[in-house]
Amino acid sequence: MEVGERDPVTGRHTTGHVWNGIKELDTPIPRAVIIFLIVTHAFALIWWVLMPAWPLGTTYTKGLLGIDQKTTVTQKVQQADAERSSWAEQIESLSFAEIKANPKLMTVVKETGHQLFGDNCAACHGSDAKGRINYPDLTDDDWLWGGSPEAIAETMRVGINSAHAEGRVAQMPAFGRDQMLSRTEVEEAANYVYSLGHPNFPTPANVKTIEAGHEVFLANCAACHGEDAKGNQELGAPNLTDNYWLYGGDLDTIIATVHGGRQGHMPTWESRLSSVDIKILALYVNSLRGTSP
Repeated sequence: MEVGERDPVTGRHTTGHVWNGIKELDTPIPRAVIIFLIVTHAFALIWWVLMPAWPLGTTYTKGLLGIDQKTTVTQKVQQADAERSSWAEQIESLSFAEIKANPKLMTVVKETGHQLFGDNCAACHGSDAKGRINYPDLTDDDWLWGGSPEAIAETMRVGINSAHAEGRVAQMPAFGRDQMLSRTEVEEAANYVYSLGHPNFPTPANVKTIEAGHEVFLANCAACHGEDAKGNQELGAPNLTDNYWLYGGDLDTIIATVHGGRQGHMPTWESRLSSVDIKILALYVNSLRGTSP
């Protein structure tokens, strides 16, 4: 193919190159592409002049606008700290009741508390605070040491079975493993506890087992859980008559609990979070109460 040959279809000259019978046209670069390249190069040149751009050994070109991102970030952090201090001081000085009565502060509590919860608590309690097996649901009305903001803040501060000198202590004895009760007595006590939340569970076939379990319960469990089995928040002993269970409320799990005991753990947050953050989290968690079905 000759160079300069004109394509009969498009009318354009060819380059002289042929691939598998296909002739290459001598097509110029689209004008839009050229304009785009000119504009981007011009923008780059202007940007280099206005903004910090070129390294010069130990320094760099500052740019005519004098913009320094480090300074910008520092200013934004200082601004955020100033905005935070305006409400943080109020939260620190006001009582829990006064904060709850202040809609503006509670808006801050819910926004900031949600973030703090996600960063520090969600790993165990879940992002929705509904917990899972071995970790309590914080959205219900079942609390071991109380669900008031004051009680929650104290639990967070000292932890449960933690290294804190004032930590809350929670220990369910291993009645079966440590041979305080026989296997039969463990099963009887478990049957009785299970019957408390399941009115239809007692039958003529197991009623004597449940009655025997009641006697075992009164002799071994009532000291912590109460004779009515409704628990004792001062001791961190749960209510056994409702349907809120930390480790599971089916009969087999209850038998396992009575046999092997339980010992929960929650770290102390006193050295990890500020007093204001603990207060915010306590109020935030308290605001979640009653959201669980």
